[in-house]
Amino acid sequence: MSTDAPAPDFGPDSAGLMRRIDTTKAHPARVYDVFLGGTDNFPADREAAAMALAANPRGHLDVRHNRDFVRRAVTELTTRAGIRQFLDVGARLPTRQNVHQIVQDIAPESRIVYVDHDPVVLVHAQALLTSSTEGGTDYVEADLRDPAKILLEALALRTLDLDRPVALVLAAVLHFIEDDEAYDIVRNLLDALPSGSHLVLSHLSEDMNPVAINKVAETFRARGFSFVLRSRAGIERFLTGNGLEQLEPGIVPAHHWRPADAADAAEAPEPAPSAEHLAGLDAIGRTRYMSIGEATDDDINVYVTVARKG
Repeated sequence: MSTDAPAPDFGPDSAGLMRRIDTTKAHPARVYDVFLGGTDNFPADREAAAMALAANPRGHLDVRHNRDFVRRAVTELTTRAGIRQFLDVGARLPTRQNVHQIVQDIAPESRIVYVDHDPVVLVHAQALLTSSTEGGTDYVEADLRDPAKILLEALALRTLDLDRPVALVLAAVLHFIEDDEAYDIVRNLLDALPSGSHLVLSHLSEDMNPVAINKVAETFRARGFSFVLRSRAGIERFLTGNGLEQLEPGIVPAHHWRPADAADAAEAPEPAPSAEHLAGLDAIGRTRYMSIGEATDDDINVYVTVARKG
């Protein structure tokens, strides 16, 4: 994507929304959108993404593998564990493989609630709310740091039945929360869910490739983000501290979780561009045409896991 791409167009309600958006500061959801080839971001987001990519030129593979892990995990829970309810906190901007589209394609009666607090995500909520007729999809505007509000509003929507198992999706969001607060948040959310519920978790770590990921972390911290690179033991605490049972293969780097099912995003540009076209793209633009199959152990800094509440 070019750094001179236009600001996103939010339609007739843009004036009110724009007043709520600080376009001078990068936001995690919009930086993530940059790496996925989206257009719903601002120059500050593209600058943050470019700085992160300069610090770790293979860092886009973390984003892509994290995203595909979520696809694989919710597919697994829908097909094999019989889960029909999903609470996706830190929902990110919509793509062509949103959680509700993945699971309702398998089980149309599935029900999904997305949670995010970024107004840019909010304006796109309507895209997220396009549900199958048999199931349901809804959106809660709330901060991950306020689990009580998340649960109260999710209940008020009546989309989820908290007497039945729910998959709680926390994908690449907890590294933006400091230690004590992060563990309390996860405990409070899981305490509200019944036995048979699951946690889908991904988290950046410095265990695998500390030099590369710490350079990336510094670029985010310089922009005012909290950025906590937890160890495998620190990530495991989210599970053991809540009495969860890990599904195989446990806590592993993203590209090692059920790798036989890994796949590039459906919205990858087609057909493949010419060498001349590629040469005219910036570094971020070129990442859109790189396969996640290129990832090696030296590229990935994301631990992932799925665990069950007994």
